[in-house]
Amino acid sequence: MAEQKNDLMDKIVSLCKRRGFVFPSSEIYGGFAAVYDFGPYGVELARNIREAWWKAMVRDHDNIVGLDSAIFMHPKVWEASGHVGGFSDPLAECRECHSRVRVDHLLEEAGVQADEKMTDEDINKLFSEHKDKVVCPKCGKKSFTEAKSFNLLVQSNLGNFTGDWTKEPTYLRGETCQGIYVNFKNVLDSSRVKVPFGIAQIGKAFRNEITARQFIFRKREFEQMEMQYFVRPEEAAATYEEWRKKRWQYYLDLGIREENLRWHEHENLVFYAKAAWDIEYKFPFGFKELEGVHNRSDYDLTQHSKFSGEDLSYRDPITNEKFMPWIIETSVGLDRTFLAVMTDAYTEEEVGEGDTRVVLKFPRKLAPVQIAVFPLLKNKPELVAKAREIFGSLKENFRVEFDDNGNVGKRYRRQDEIGTPYCVTVDFDTIGLGDPSSDGSRAGDKSLEGTVTVRDRDTMKQERIPIAGLQEYFSERLK
Repeated sequence: MAEQKNDLMDKIVSLCKRRGFVFPSSEIYGGFAAVYDFGPYGVELARNIREAWWKAMVRDHDNIVGLDSAIFMHPKVWEASGHVGGFSDPLAECRECHSRVRVDHLLEEAGVQADEKMTDEDINKLFSEHKDKVVCPKCGKKSFTEAKSFNLLVQSNLGNFTGDWTKEPTYLRGETCQGIYVNFKNVLDSSRVKVPFGIAQIGKAFRNEITARQFIFRKREFEQMEMQYFVRPEEAAATYEEWRKKRWQYYLDLGIREENLRWHEHENLVFYAKAAWDIEYKFPFGFKELEGVHNRSDYDLTQHSKFSGEDLSYRDPITNEKFMPWIIETSVGLDRTFLAVMTDAYTEEEVGEGDTRVVLKFPRKLAPVQIAVFPLLKNKPELVAKAREIFGSLKENFRVEFDDNGNVGKRYRRQDEIGTPYCVTVDFDTIGLGDPSSDGSRAGDKSLEGTVTVRDRDTMKQERIPIAGLQEYFSERLK
């Protein structure tokens, strides 16, 4: 089973590179661990995921607004949030190959669950109890140094031109939600929102991950899609359950198969949290967190009020009651959603005796390219001209690609591998010439003139559709 999982992961990674979805960053210099670039098709898929999330979280709600806060923030933001003092992972070093590894990951691979709140002393005790099970992923040895906490915030010398900047560092944000909290009052003062309301944001975050693994699942530069929903304290529990239902339905509406999703409850909550559940997806390496839905109580606004000296409490405009709002958080990684969508879509099918095709069966709204337009032959100007004309008319309303590279069969396979739902082929019947006879003359079926062949990605069936009806045909199928 493990070999099958690894094989699937290898196939997805290979396809992502081969077809321009994901590239290793700085590859010509040997790459840069746990950092990746989205290629031409990857950037389109990522954009479609962003838009689907934004619609579900902002466009479909009249009391949720958007925000785009800065990556750099005042260092005290991270002191107030607890990241400077407590945002760390347990790090150990293999005595044989000197690889640095996360102890909680080693224990997890050995079937032992480490508590997120464990001190260095506690995790080393657990580490020692299970030392016979823990193996270095690089050299296979079982000899390690003691674990020590390693802070995950990425430091910068932004604005510090003299002295030792490591003593007073600026940080690249470790999560996007802090930008929402520190703008809570600004949003209240500048818009018509009233509690309950939400603030949504999509943006980059950075973490100094110790070990790079599982492709884009765990990155050092990644993108978060988060929404913080501010409610009255007494309404927090019920609101939390409502958002759990909404976020589960979101993935079903996105096209993710329900059998690949499950809920996981956090057993050991951080001190301020009242509830925390993760939506997990069945990645090639097993069920792992896709999204967290958390009841964070009033901790965040209280902390920032304390550290900044700014009163972030809310006064009800009707009752004049003053209180500190509680926060219901939904937080998902764009990169993890991207990998889940890729995994869910990846399909290998037998299409004939001894012949197999690879196809990405993306939900149509997420597909990087929705329609590919082909001329049957690239060296026939009349076919190319008609195909270009159709391409030009369709691209106004759909994501369309013009493809004339190789024979039609190879083009179909290429479009299958990038997940294109429909392919349109312009042939000689389209322009009223038909196929050539033995003497070279042409006697086309005039009833087919002005029609094209449309091929469905999933069924591979083809049908003739009038050019004049293509807009309506695709509008019905690509809503």
